[in-house]
Amino acid sequence: MNIENKTVLITGGTGSLGKALTTHILHRHSNIKKLIILSRDEQKQFQMAQEFPENQFPQIRFFLGDVRDEKRLIRAFQGVDIVIHAAAMKHVHLSEYNPDECIKTNIGGAQNVIHAALQTSVSNVVALSTDKACAPINLYGATKLTSDKLFVAANNIKGNKLIKFSVVRYGNVMGSNGSVIPFLLRKRWKGNYQ
Repeated sequence: MNIENKTVLITGGTGSLGKALTTHILHRHSNIKKLIILSRDEQKQFQMAQEFPENQFPQIRFFLGDVRDEKRLIRAFQGVDIVIHAAAMKHVHLSEYNPDECIKTNIGGAQNVIHAALQTSVSNVVALSTDKACAPINLYGATKLTSDKLFVAANNIKGNKLIKFSVVRYGNVMGSNGSVIPFLLRKRWKGNYQ
């Protein structure tokens, strides 16, 4: 996908994957028109703005918002060409303990991203998924599978709009929030490797 001279928005842009994508995009696509980081965590946005100062990265913008709020997404998507949907509640144990919150974010948020994209001039939506959506055994995987199905089906309801919805699945990302690798390393350092 060509992102040169395009406006790209990343939902969940202050998360592990969002930050990695931001770094990749800003360092390899210097002629991107604008990169909008959408997340609901103002502290993480503040910290990320320190890492990507405006005087060095004039194309970056920070937009406070939540994928649970469709009206806010419609506002955020104005003038956006490409949406990368990385926002999710992804900690398995927290999802099991707070199932309604997981459903609101991972399924309701997906529906809101789709509806907002269909109401604006977005031409591409890429939803990030997980290997846990393949034959899910927990709520997180089940909600991500549902989200995947919603994005794929959105191609059937777009009518004559020139928009493409895609899903990309990846495995456990080394060093990301919730990754098993930092957990195992901490166990090893403490000598509790059982």
